[in-house]
Amino acid sequence: MADTTRSFRELDSQAQIDAALEEGRLLFAGSCDFIFGAQKLGQLPPQTLPEIAFAGRSNVGKSSLVNALTGRKTLARASSEPGRTKQLNFFNLADRLMLVDMPGYGYAKAAKSVKEDWQEMMFDYLRGRPGLKRVMLLLDARIELKPHDEEVMKLLDRAAVSFQIVLTKCDAVKPAPLARKEEAILAVARRHAAACPFLSLSSSETGQGIEQLRAELAEFALPSQSS
Repeated sequence: MADTTRSFRELDSQAQIDAALEEGRLLFAGSCDFIFGAQKLGQLPPQTLPEIAFAGRSNVGKSSLVNALTGRKTLARASSEPGRTKQLNFFNLADRLMLVDMPGYGYAKAAKSVKEDWQEMMFDYLRGRPGLKRVMLLLDARIELKPHDEEVMKLLDRAAVSFQIVLTKCDAVKPAPLARKEEAILAVARRHAAACPFLSLSSSETGQGIEQLRAELAEFALPSQSS
């Protein structure tokens, strides 16, 4: 089993890095099943596993990232009407980790009441879920940071939930602009107490960053029964 006394980001030997990557691969190669969709807080399933939640604007690529991580094409499905779904979708990963696909935010055509309901429900979920280990906050590398994104960062600060920014669709941005984007987003993250001091670059199309994300998320999983 990979050395879990330190974060994957802190590993310095190639042997440790390789072991962590393999631990992530094995975890996400395991069974992953949709178990429940909760539209109200009272519907949340019992907390039996550590949870990792995925948040982001509508069409940022949350479902694609979850599918890429788990190696499945249709495990998580995007809503046909972005901005309308208010459901928290729970996926049991190998009985070791729970993945939570949060509804997208910031859809321009969504009614004001829908946006307010989203914020209220998400805040209640975030602050009332002690098993929630981290929120992966997805941002589209191709577009500028939006006010809704910073609002969600402030929401996570208030809920005292650690969040890690993941830039999606990085394959669509050339290296120099992508490096500038990364630095600009890191500068914003430094203003938020709950933000991790690093971010991840990813592409569900090319697989960029997927192995590393698996290794990082494996740190939060329950130990394998075979280890």
